Amino acid sequence: MSHDHNHQRSNYNRAFAIGVVLNVIFVAIEAGYGVAAGSLALIADAGHNLSDVLSLLLAWGAGFLATKAATEKRTYGYRKVTVVASLASAILLLFALGGITWEAIGRFFAPKPVEGMTVIVVAAIGVVINTVTALLFVSGGKHDLNIRGAFLHMAADAAVSFGVVVAGIIIIVTGWLLVDPLISLLIVAVVLVGTWSLLCDSTNLAIDCVPKNIDIAGVKKYLNGLESVCQTHDLHVWPMSTTEVALSVHLIIDEDCLKKDFLTKLQQELHDRFGIEHSTIQIERIGNDPCMLDKNRCI
Repeated sequence: MSHDHNHQRSNYNRAFAIGVVLNVIFVAIEAGYGVAAGSLALIADAGHNLSDVLSLLLAWGAGFLATKAATEKRTYGYRKVTVVASLASAILLLFALGGITWEAIGRFFAPKPVEGMTVIVVAAIGVVINTVTALLFVSGGKHDLNIRGAFLHMAADAAVSFGVVVAGIIIIVTGWLLVDPLISLLIVAVVLVGTWSLLCDSTNLAIDCVPKNIDIAGVKKYLNGLESVCQTHDLHVWPMSTTEVALSVHLIIDEDCLKKDFLTKLQQELHDRFGIEHSTIQIERIGNDPCMLDKNRCI
């Protein structure tokens, strides 16, 4: 089992490395030709692809940081750094999008000539690179949210680059220069949707909200439905990182129904059913003094 896990991680390490290198090279090329061709659409797409590099690095880093051992000072290790990094990335991207929007609005009042063929060729290269990068992650998207996010991000980028190709064709055919800032604003809108989602998700994770993929109502129903459990309280579910989830709960149990391997099986079920990797369960027996955390404000 451990061999397969390490082998799979190694494969995705290569996928992340290839994806990052390809996109860094393309960002430099696209930004350079965007300036040379006078195309704000290319420059905007270069900024978008730079955000992809950050997203790939964050996803890659999350997997690496999850392997770092805990210490006496950092009892959960460095897992939460991935949340802080994604939040910082979202904020920086919002500033970048604001700059592109400002420049695009200016071009509506003062259009500049654009080399349509250059735009088409460079953006077409982007379609190929983003598609190839997306395909590197397609096999793991069903089992790993980080990998799925990388795949969807790169697939969307291929579509955006295709939009820039269309802009170049329209400029060549019609000579309509306003299509360049129009496409730029379209790219900003597409990136803004993903960036806003990243900002909201990162903020929620930073303040320990229940992750979106966790069915908290289902967890409560499952725990209360266990044969030996009479009552639950002080249930908490929070993110340890962008990929790992923790749970703590107090269970009042009937000892007559309690089986020897109760805790072991419960932790395994929480992992298999709900994707909760780290569970801490406090057992309380019927008739004991009331728990100080069994209050109305505790779920």
